[in-house]
Amino acid sequence: MPKHKNVKYYFDAELASLLSIKISRVYAQFDAGSFEESTTGCVGHLEYKARVAVFARELRAHLPGSYRDALKVLLEILGPENTKETGMFTEGYWIAPIAFFVETYGLNDYASSMKAISEITKRHTSEYAVRPYLQRHPDRTLAQMIRWSKSKNFHLRRLASEGVRPRLPWANMLPQYVEDPTPILPILENLKADQVKYVQKSVANCINDILKDHPKTGLSLVGRWASNSPTAETRRILRHSLRRLKKAEDKNALRILRKIG
Repeated sequence: MPKHKNVKYYFDAELASLLSIKISRVYAQFDAGSFEESTTGCVGHLEYKARVAVFARELRAHLPGSYRDALKVLLEILGPENTKETGMFTEGYWIAPIAFFVETYGLNDYASSMKAISEITKRHTSEYAVRPYLQRHPDRTLAQMIRWSKSKNFHLRRLASEGVRPRLPWANMLPQYVEDPTPILPILENLKADQVKYVQKSVANCINDILKDHPKTGLSLVGRWASNSPTAETRRILRHSLRRLKKAEDKNALRILRKIG
C-alpha cells in the first residue's frame, strides 16, 4: 500500500504498473505499455477523482470491446475478499478505478453491474459506484440495497446504508432522498443493531445526513429506537448519529442521549 499522505498520489505510475501486471496475467492481449503511458501521461496535474477517472477511461480503452467482456477481465483480478473492517484507502485502494469503471460504463447492463458492485465492495467499496444506479434505476436498486442490508457479509450491509446516504461526502447528492428519506428507512431498521462497528458507523452517518434535511423524521427514528430497549450496538449508533446535534445543544437530541445513558 502506498504511504503518501495525499491519496491522489496512490493513482500514479506505480498503480498503472500494478494494474498492468494483474490484468496481463488473465488477459494476454493487454497492451501494458500503452496503458501505462496513457494513464501516467495524463494524471500529473489532476486531483484524486479525476485521476481515478483517467484510470477507468484507459481500462475501457485497453480492454475487450464489450462492457461485459471487459468487466469479466476486471473481476478476475479482484483477489480474495477483505475480512477486515477497513475503508477505501487500505489494502484494496487499487480497486477504485474498477469501481469507477462500473459506475461510468455499466448503467446499461444492470445485472452484470450489480454483481460486480457486490464483489467489489467485499474488497474495496462501491458506495460511489452504486449511486448512479439509484438514480437511473431507483426502485430496482433500492430493492437490491434492502436485500443487501440483510446479507451475512458485513461489507454488503455497510454498502446498503452508505450507498443510500443522501449527502455522502465526495459524491453527488441523491436528490430523491434529500427530498424524502422515508424509502431508505427500512435499510436503517434492518441495521439498527448490527454487531459490526464498521456498519454501525455507516448507519449513524446516514441518520446524520437525514437529520440535516429532515430533523423531525430523523429524530422520530432515533427517538423510537431509544425507547425500545436498545442494544449496546443501537446505543452506539444513536450516540454517533446525534453527535452534531449534541454539539449544537439540540434539546431533543440531548433528551434522547440522556435516555440511553
